[in-house]
Amino acid sequence: MSKGSSVSGRFKVTNARRAAWALGAAFVISVPVYLCAHIAGPDPRHTAAPGDDPLACATAGCHTGLPKGGPLPYPGNGAVTATFSSGTTYTPGGGPITITVAVSDPVNTHYGFQMTARLESDLTNAQAGNFTATAGEIVLCDNGQVKGNSGCPANSQVQFIEHSRAPFQASTTPYTFTWTPPATNVGPVHFYVAGNAVNNDNQPDAGDHVYTAQYVLQPLVVSVCTNTAIPVITSIHSLSGFGDFPTFAAGSWLEIKGSGLSDPADPRPGGLWAQADFNGANAPTNLDGISVSIDGKPAFVEYISPTQVNVQAPADTTTGSVAVTITNCNATSTVFNVTKANLVPGMLAPPSFNVGGKQYLVALFPDQVTYVGNANLVPGVPFRPAKPSDVISAYGIGFGDVTPAFPPGVVVNAGNKLTNSLAISFGSTPAAAINYLGLVQSLTGLYQFSIVVPNVPDGDYPINITVGGVTVQQTLFVTVHH
Repeated sequence: MSKGSSVSGRFKVTNARRAAWALGAAFVISVPVYLCAHIAGPDPRHTAAPGDDPLACATAGCHTGLPKGGPLPYPGNGAVTATFSSGTTYTPGGGPITITVAVSDPVNTHYGFQMTARLESDLTNAQAGNFTATAGEIVLCDNGQVKGNSGCPANSQVQFIEHSRAPFQASTTPYTFTWTPPATNVGPVHFYVAGNAVNNDNQPDAGDHVYTAQYVLQPLVVSVCTNTAIPVITSIHSLSGFGDFPTFAAGSWLEIKGSGLSDPADPRPGGLWAQADFNGANAPTNLDGISVSIDGKPAFVEYISPTQVNVQAPADTTTGSVAVTITNCNATSTVFNVTKANLVPGMLAPPSFNVGGKQYLVALFPDQVTYVGNANLVPGVPFRPAKPSDVISAYGIGFGDVTPAFPPGVVVNAGNKLTNSLAISFGSTPAAAINYLGLVQSLTGLYQFSIVVPNVPDGDYPINITVGGVTVQQTLFVTVHH
């Protein structure tokens, strides 16, 4: 759920139109100098796409304080994001898609951007579709000229849409424009976008913060639906490896079981979502025509089959009985009611870790290879007991909000921390410390707890976990040996 060859990031500026990407750099009116942008936005090839400057406008001599350029992205909690009115797909020959670009930064409030769209068959030089600017943007061809009514010339077809505010006035609000898809199915289209949050000091310096992102739109190909069954839901539980609870919370992972849920002829490998199904950091709400509604809100669909669909529950403050429906390519199921609570914490402890009638918690040492437990607890898997002061990691779902916030369906890209209080004990002895308690980066909806084992005698200890006053309703054990 996560970029190309480099070209020179230095461009000779010979007229008064060119200045800094920030829209706030000094206006060049005399001798030629080297900068990387126009007052209306950067020169072409500053998106960090393949064939573009890999540092975007954080290249040397531009918005950077380092002789060699960078950093990119600027470290911290800033980002450039793009949303597409079509979600994660485009319809070949279809109408224009509205794109909204925004930049967030913990310090700077004004920003500009540049975006390009490329064919997967040639990410460096093959233009995909056609950008149309509205008030506040301009479209440049690869030769630096403004795109005309007839488009860009054959030898400079790659387009770059970017900010075009009045001189020296970067935007504080999102940019919205359109992109018209290709007339035929050209395969996946890759969008690359760079954003620059500026400090308005009229200098392209290290006070400006540059970020990049990329998105992929898949062609929406209408296929023949062979599923004549109306979907029927027979049960809904949290993931079986995390407690298999009949209740759930916002952001929980659910197993929906029944019949006729997806098309038996669906060719999706393994039934699982793929990177191409994501819109940037946003998980899909539809896989091959299969969607799920929970309390009237779209869930995030991770796995589909005729008898089971796995989803992450959307953000929702409702508690109590809520309605769930599933829609396949033929019809929508009748409502299935399930109970929703504020917190329904569950820890990873699959049936394979139930040995001798005792359910062991899945816990890993920092090598992320060795599991906590007696040797040969599970044949063919490396195990060793934990010692006091060892750091072990366990995983869960349904533990609630974190800060900074990462809502359900969004891939986590930074460290974070549970907002609810968390207590973990080995029997009656509290953990020596909890070094990390938050969502796992690069995933969505999975929590990690880095636990320091307390000084307790040898033995199997029940792990007691409480979050926000709610106790994990699983009886789980961890083995400790000095």
